[in-house]
Amino acid sequence: MNKTDRMLAIVLELQRKEVVRAEDLAAAFETSVRTIYRDIQALSEAGVPVVGATGQGYSLVEGYFLPPVSFTVEEAVTLLIGTDFVEQRFDTHYGNQALASSRKIEAILPEAVRNNASRIRKSIRLLHSDKEIMQGLEKEHVERIRWAILEERKISFEYSKGRQEADGSHRTVRIASPYGLALNRGSWTLVAYCELRQEIRHFRLSRMTGLTVLETPFKMPPGFDLQAYKPEDDRNIRVCILIHPDIAGKVNESGNYYLEAAEDQEDGRHLTFRVRHPEDLLQWVLGWGADAVVLEPESFRNRVRDEAARMFKRY
Repeated sequence: MNKTDRMLAIVLELQRKEVVRAEDLAAAFETSVRTIYRDIQALSEAGVPVVGATGQGYSLVEGYFLPPVSFTVEEAVTLLIGTDFVEQRFDTHYGNQALASSRKIEAILPEAVRNNASRIRKSIRLLHSDKEIMQGLEKEHVERIRWAILEERKISFEYSKGRQEADGSHRTVRIASPYGLALNRGSWTLVAYCELRQEIRHFRLSRMTGLTVLETPFKMPPGFDLQAYKPEDDRNIRVCILIHPDIAGKVNESGNYYLEAAEDQEDGRHLTFRVRHPEDLLQWVLGWGADAVVLEPESFRNRVRDEAARMFKRY
């Protein structure tokens, strides 16, 4: 952090707290106490009303705010919750930027607004399941891919799929031109042009390993807009599953990307899914045990029966 940025950050820190010690400022900005003394002196000479009290620390003259931005309590809470979300769900770089942003927002709030915003913020908690917690490797993937998109550089990675390839392997090496990242139901997905498949494909970051940013450049297709992009829906297989009433509530809470319709009937809840391959639902169905019964197609019903028989042989 250069001197100019550090001095601005010191002013914001002083606005955020009533009194700050030089030692605490030095620790926060990873510099020496002597450097903080010089920065405070420079701020005073520049007209910033910094007041020092021996043995206590520094503070700003009441009423001094920089910059002159005004937020309502609701606006402040909205921004601060947004920074909480970014800190939790994005890569380390943006997580750190979100933390810095929240400090700056808090610093420019008048005390009454800051106190009310803090109370409301403490009463709201962003929860996510273990599945949605971004692991360290996935955070690294987000950061590298984001950089590759900005630099318009191709990437290479090994991708794992549930279904076997023609050679019997579950893993393939892909070279792709990254177009954008999407956070879908707690999982990061890469939208990219895949050279192996010769078309735009979607890749879950959790299934990637060995991600490398290549020197090879690429050009974004003219007119491509990730916000307006709608992939072709090729989920053409209809799967119907009967759910026992006792677990219907739990099934609703679990959610499923492929679910299209649900209808309560006398024998239980009938769920309709649309998938590319019935095997996409295999583990989900088996996870509910005997309380989930495949009604159609018959081929998938037999597939579940065979898998259950294999499981039985292991016990």
